[in-house]
Amino acid sequence: MTRRRQLVELRTAELNRKETAAAKSIRKNIQQVIDLLNKQIERIEKDVEALPASDDDFKGKAALLASVPGLGPTTVATLLAELPELGVLNRQQIAALVGVAPFNRDSGRFRGKRAIWGGRSDVRGVLYMATLTARRCNPTIRAFATRLEQQGKHFKVAMVACMRKLLVLLNAMLKTNHHWQPRTRSLQP
Repeated sequence: MTRRRQLVELRTAELNRKETAAAKSIRKNIQQVIDLLNKQIERIEKDVEALPASDDDFKGKAALLASVPGLGPTTVATLLAELPELGVLNRQQIAALVGVAPFNRDSGRFRGKRAIWGGRSDVRGVLYMATLTARRCNPTIRAFATRLEQQGKHFKVAMVACMRKLLVLLNAMLKTNHHWQPRTRSLQP
């Protein structure tokens, strides 16, 4: 997953260089490098998709995580590879470990702003992208995000709250060994 992330960053840098290149020959050369990087990324993604089949425990956890709407193979592989504590820690600990738990900045009578910081930034980045997708296709996260927006929360505040909710749900799923089951609330009193 680390190598995949490195290649994606290199590809992004090359795409940016291509936009600013003036000469046609340089743009062509940059495109060749981009094509090579795309092939390398595809090869690594195939290896990542084949990895769960090699270990029964890994395969079971991957199947549980993949059952959640909004989580793709890259997110599942990143969570399993870079967050082995998932399913072991409680919800506060896992949120703090990833860096989506708000910490206060209080001192004496001073009450500072709550903010997230620290944690595993690589996992947080992948979780952010998964949450963007989950806001569209996961009914639980979509309802939660809508409720936060109706309360007037800023987009980033709502996103971090959704990231935390998704992470806590994933942690609970692995802890209890249950597949995704959306919550259905009865509309009747």
